Amino acid sequence: MNEIRWSKTEKKKAREAFEKAYERECAELARKIRAKAKELSGPDDIWRLHDFLTERRRELDEKYDYRYSVLIFVFARLIKEGWLSFEELDGVGEDKTSKIAALLDFAVETMGESDDKTANGPIY
Repeated sequence: MNEIRWSKTEKKKAREAFEKAYERECAELARKIRAKAKELSGPDDIWRLHDFLTERRRELDEKYDYRYSVLIFVFARLIKEGWLSFEELDGVGEDKTSKIAALLDFAVETMGESDDKTANGPIY
């Protein structure tokens, strides 16, 4: 993808949308952690929870990459997974939203509708 230029206003809107999605996903993770913590009954359960958290941390660190060079892809993924709505990207620029829409269309065409939206959390 060609170098995408972000205006100061677009950067601000992008950051807001990015943070909103991150907060939503972390809130869902916290809910899961609370549920798992209630089921702890011994040392093995504690280490399974630790492993779960380690894996989730790795996944979130990989997913939430705020480099402008990859942000279009990040937003497309967050929308596909249901952590962000397309409407929440209002203000990031039509050039960027059209690329995100094209990525989403491509994903639907090549892989079909995924269960990601319902498996990972609510659709916003």
